[in-house]
Amino acid sequence: EVQLQASGGGLVQAGGSLRLSCAASGFAFDAYAIGWFRQAPGKEREGASCVTSSGSIIHYADSLKGRFTISRDNDENAVYLQMIGLRPEDTAIYYCALGCTRTGAVMFGQGTQVTVSS
Repeated sequence: EVQLQASGGGLVQAGGSLRLSCAASGFAFDAYAIGWFRQAPGKEREGASCVTSSGSIIHYADSLKGRFTISRDNDENAVYLQMIGLRPEDTAIYYCALGCTRTGAVMFGQGTQVTVSS
């Protein structure tokens, strides 16, 4: 069974940082792109960052470049999202995304809430 367990969310003040983690299991982790999508209240889910099996990065929005850094650890079957300079508009549920592409993902795990206060 494929499992994607996200953690690391929380409440942070604007300008702060968080590091999200996703522990994956049940599939050949190093063979797939994996990353993060997010969904803010009242908005559609959107891509945050994705790293392919070869290590290439898919950026979804210019506003996130330089603030969000994705990394993967194939030995630990984990993907991380380091977020700095957080803004209130980054408030969302962040989902680990298996098989992410520029247009979506094959599967999403359960999310972790990130709340940025102004």
